[in-house]
Amino acid sequence: MDIMNVNPTRMQMTKLKKQLITAKRGHKMLKDKRDELMRQFIELVQQNKKLREKIEAELEQCSAHFVNAGAVMSKKALDSSLMSSKQQTGVEVGSKNIMSVDVPVFTSVSQSPNEGDIFPYGFAFTSFELDDAVMSLHDLLPDLIKLAETEKSCELMAAEIERTRRRVNSLEHVMIPRYENTIKYIAMKLEENDRSSRTRLMKVKDMLLEKAHHYSEKY
Repeated sequence: MDIMNVNPTRMQMTKLKKQLITAKRGHKMLKDKRDELMRQFIELVQQNKKLREKIEAELEQCSAHFVNAGAVMSKKALDSSLMSSKQQTGVEVGSKNIMSVDVPVFTSVSQSPNEGDIFPYGFAFTSFELDDAVMSLHDLLPDLIKLAETEKSCELMAAEIERTRRRVNSLEHVMIPRYENTIKYIAMKLEENDRSSRTRLMKVKDMLLEKAHHYSEKY
């Protein structure tokens, strides 16, 4: 029986009972947190799976567009058309809180308000297949950023679930049983001390009665 190294007194038992109540309350809160984290984590994983499947299909289409563009344009013309970019795109990084877990929020930011700047070339000497390829890649960018956001969120939430699970198990299988065993041990010790005290008192009483009246209550 795993017990704490404490003095078996009534004051100590009262203190441990209060700590046990606090531990059980914390255990329930952590279990609720773990369950809610698991629910939101599963939703996020499902969202991530759908988004990844969508992106993989779109990437396949992008590759097909570039293959078609390479089939109707020379490699030199294709490389020179894509050599310089008119538009630069950045990513703003924020965060949001999910069950005390700070997960990232990524937002793409374009430095050019003109949508036509996504094409880094003139249209006179290029093919429409290249236009389709560039446009499809541009449309794919927000999904790629969203995928990075969800995958990082999944990673952070999985780590928090594991930490919470360990704390729940520690309370459930170590701390709470230790409190309960220690309280039982102190109660047994106190009961044993009470019996010993009553026995001693009865013996003292018998001795006093015998001394005063020359008889004992045992007879």
